[in-house]
Amino acid sequence: MRTGSEPVTARSPLRMRFWLSVWGLIWAGGGTAVFLLTSHPGWAALCGVLLLIVLVDLVVVVRHIRQGPHFQPGRDIPPYEPVREEHHRTGPGSAGRAPPGTGPPAG
Repeated sequence: MRTGSEPVTARSPLRMRFWLSVWGLIWAGGGTAVFLLTSHPGWAALCGVLLLIVLVDLVVVVRHIRQGPHFQPGRDIPPYEPVREEHHRTGPGSAGRAPPGTGPPAG
């Protein structure tokens, strides 16, 4: 939700997430290889799962970066008021009505 107090220079952290994913990819891949070479299949499997998770995150981040910037309201757009949902109908003609499905059975 836009509040109107966002910083003017705010940027998406996608590039930081990209480089952290690359770093994680290197470490998870290295960990998988080392644990396989030292006969620790449980740890190798754990690092392999982590490698897959990091790879999926990297694909998502690259996809978002390639999509480019999305529309963000400018300074001339006033802040949005939160939408408040009414639980009961308060319009004309709604007084005295029972909620649907609570009336006498049809038949």
